[in-house]
Amino acid sequence: MSGKTQTAELNRSIGLFSRAVCLTHDVLWDWNLKTDEVYCSPGLKRLFGYEDDELANNLGTWLGMIHPEDKQRVLEQVRDYLADQTGFLETELRMLHKSGKGIFVLARAYLVDPNEDGVPTHMTGTHIDITEEKRKESFDKKNAEILKMIAVGRPAPDIYDAIALMYEERHEGMRCSMLELHGNILLHGGAPSLPKSYCTAVNGLKNGPDVGSCGTSTYTGKRVLVDDIETDPKWRDLKDYALPHGLRSCWSEPVKNSSGEVLGAFGMYYHHPGLPNDQELDDLKSAARLTGIVMERNQTQKRIRELAYTDELTGLGSRAYFYQSLEALIKKSVHQNSQFLVLYLDVDEFKAINDGLGHDIGDFVLKEIAKRLTHVSRENDTVARLSGDEFCILIPDDGELNQSDIAECYLEAVSRPIEGLVRKITLTSSIGMACFPQDAADVSLLMKAADTALYAAKENGKNQFVFYSPELTQKEKSRFQFEQLLREDIDNQRLTIVYQPQVDINTGEIVGIEALSRWQHSELGEVPPLDFISAAERIGVIKQLTESVISAACQQAVLWRKTEHPELRMSVNISPCYFRDKNIVRYIEQVLDETGLDPKGLELEITESLVQIDQRNLDIIQELSALGVKLSIDDFGTGYSSFASLKYLKTDRLKIDKSFIDGMFLDEKISLLLSSMIQMGHNLGQEIVAEGIEFPEQVERLKEFGCEFVQGNMFSPPQDPESITKLLKQRYLPLQ
Repeated sequence: MSGKTQTAELNRSIGLFSRAVCLTHDVLWDWNLKTDEVYCSPGLKRLFGYEDDELANNLGTWLGMIHPEDKQRVLEQVRDYLADQTGFLETELRMLHKSGKGIFVLARAYLVDPNEDGVPTHMTGTHIDITEEKRKESFDKKNAEILKMIAVGRPAPDIYDAIALMYEERHEGMRCSMLELHGNILLHGGAPSLPKSYCTAVNGLKNGPDVGSCGTSTYTGKRVLVDDIETDPKWRDLKDYALPHGLRSCWSEPVKNSSGEVLGAFGMYYHHPGLPNDQELDDLKSAARLTGIVMERNQTQKRIRELAYTDELTGLGSRAYFYQSLEALIKKSVHQNSQFLVLYLDVDEFKAINDGLGHDIGDFVLKEIAKRLTHVSRENDTVARLSGDEFCILIPDDGELNQSDIAECYLEAVSRPIEGLVRKITLTSSIGMACFPQDAADVSLLMKAADTALYAAKENGKNQFVFYSPELTQKEKSRFQFEQLLREDIDNQRLTIVYQPQVDINTGEIVGIEALSRWQHSELGEVPPLDFISAAERIGVIKQLTESVISAACQQAVLWRKTEHPELRMSVNISPCYFRDKNIVRYIEQVLDETGLDPKGLELEITESLVQIDQRNLDIIQELSALGVKLSIDDFGTGYSSFASLKYLKTDRLKIDKSFIDGMFLDEKISLLLSSMIQMGHNLGQEIVAEGIEFPEQVERLKEFGCEFVQGNMFSPPQDPESITKLLKQRYLPLQ
C-alpha cells in the first residue's frame, strides 16, 4: 500500500472515529505536537460551559482547565506516553467548568503518525464526562463507610456528620441537618455545614404542627416540603433564625425506627427557594432511613445501658452501676484527698418472706425498701441493689457526716411496717460499714471490709450496724476455717447421728424417734447443731448432710421396726434449702426402696416458713404425701405461718417450739396461746408434739391442754443407737 493510500486510510479512520465519538456524546480534541495548537470540538467546549469562540486553540488553554491537584500527575503520564509511544493513554482527571466547579473526565489519547516515519505529529483523544459515575462511586464508598461506622459502634454525632457530608457532596449547595426527638423536644444531632449559631437556636425546640419543617415533620410523622422559608407559615416563628444565614428552602423527612415510631427528622436546606427533584426526593427518603438505623441503634444501646446499670425491679442502680460508681468515687477521693463510706445493707430473714409468702410479695417488699432507702439518702449518695435483698450505699463524707446517725436512719427506714398487703409486714436489716481510705484503698478490699462488717452485724443479733475493724478480718478467717473443717468432715462422713424418743403423753410409750446430727471435731470439740447446720446451709453442703442422715436413719428404723417396735416412726429434720431441691421426692422414694422402710414409718419435719401458699412448696408436700410419708411442722409458732395456711396442706403433726414450753409457767399469755394452738391444731386434724420437755409439771399441763406426744431430756437426751435400743426394749418411759 502506497504512502498516500495509508494516509488517506488513516484520515478516513480518524474521521469515522470522530463521528463515532460525537454519536456517543464524547468530546474530541487534537493536539499538534509541533505547533502546540489544540483543537477542541464544540462538544468539549459545551461540556465545560464555553461557547465555540471562547477558548483559544493552544496547549495552555487545555492545561489551564486541569484541576491544580491533578495537573502534575497528568503531565507526567503524558510525558511517559510520548516517550514510550506504544498503545494509548487513558487517565481520569478533574477539569474545571467555566463556573469553577470540577468535572470528572475519562481522557483517552492516541499518537498519530500519518507519514509512518516513526515521528508522531499529533495526539488525538476524547474526554468522557464521568462526573455522575464518580459521584455515585464516591457515594457508594461513603455509604459503605457509614455502615461500617454503625457496625463498629462509632459515636452517633460522627455518623450524623458523615451522612450529612455524603449527601451534600452528591448535591452541590445542599446543607443537611439531623435532629433527635426526645419526648417532644428536638435536640441537635448533626449538621456539619450549617452555621453553629443556627444549630444552637433550634436546639431544644418543642415540636408541633407549625414548628418549621423538622418540628412539623416529627409532630405529624409525615414529610414536610417548604419551598420558601420566608413565606411559609410553618416558619413564621423560626424564619428569623434561618434567613440571616441564607437558608431559603427546607425539606424534612421524619426519621422512624423499624416499628414506625418517630425518632427525629432529617432536613435538607438550600440557599434558594424550591422543591426537590426526583433525585433529591429519593435521597431525602434514603437519608432518613439511614439516619433511622443510627437513631434506633442509639436507643437500643441506651436501653442496654439502662438494663445493665439499672435494677429492673427497684429502679435503683444495678450491681454494675454500683461498681462503676465506686471506682469513680475512689479516683475522685484520691484526687481531692477526701473520704467516703460504703454501707452494705442486707434485709434480715428476707428469705422467709419469699419462701413463706411468695416471690410476688417479696418483690413488693424489695421495691418498698428501695423507695425508703432512696428517700433517706442524700443528693450525692449512690444507692444500688447488688442482688436479692442486698443493697449498697456510697456516702461521700462532707466533713459534717455523723456515720452512726446515717446508719440508724437506714435501719429505721427498713424497720417501719410495710402496709398495702394482706397482712402488715415488719422487717429489720443489718448494715456493715467500711470507710475509704482508712479501711481499704481499692474496690475489692473495700467491699470485702463492708461485707465482713455486715456478717458481724448478722452474728451480733441483726437489726444493727457494725463498723469494720481489722479484728473482724481475723474473725472472718476463723469462720472460713470453720467452714472448711465442716466441709471436710461432711465429705468424709465424720458427723454422727443420735436419736431422741417421742413419747405418748398418756401412756409413756415410745412411739417415735427423731434423728439428730452431731459434730464432734478433734480441734473444735462438740459444735452446737445451730452453728454447724447454719454453716452447712451457707456453704452449700446441707443437701449432702441431710441425705446422709435420711439414709442412715431409714436403715436404723428398719432394724428397730423388725426387732423392737413394728410401728415405730422415724423423724428427720429437712432444711428449707434442701426441701426446695427439685430431686428431693425422687431421693426419698429411692431411699425407701433401697432400705425397704414402709413410707408410714418415715416422718419429715419441715420448718414453719415452708408452710405457706407457695405452689412450689405445695407441690412437693403433695408428692411426699402421695408416697405415704408423714409430715410434721417443726418449731411451730415461731415463724411466719398462720393456721389458715394449714388447710391447704396434708401435714400430720405440729411440733410446738420449746420456747412456748419454757414460758408457759412464767407468762399466762404464753400458756393461753399454747392452749389455743393445741386446740386449733386438733380442729385442723393435726396431732400435737411438744418438744423440749424438762419437768413432770410441763407434762401435766400439756396433758390438760390435750397434747398427745412429748419429747425432751426428761425422758432421754439424744443418744447413740445402742442406748436407744435399750429404751425401746423397755417400750415405756416414766411420765413422772
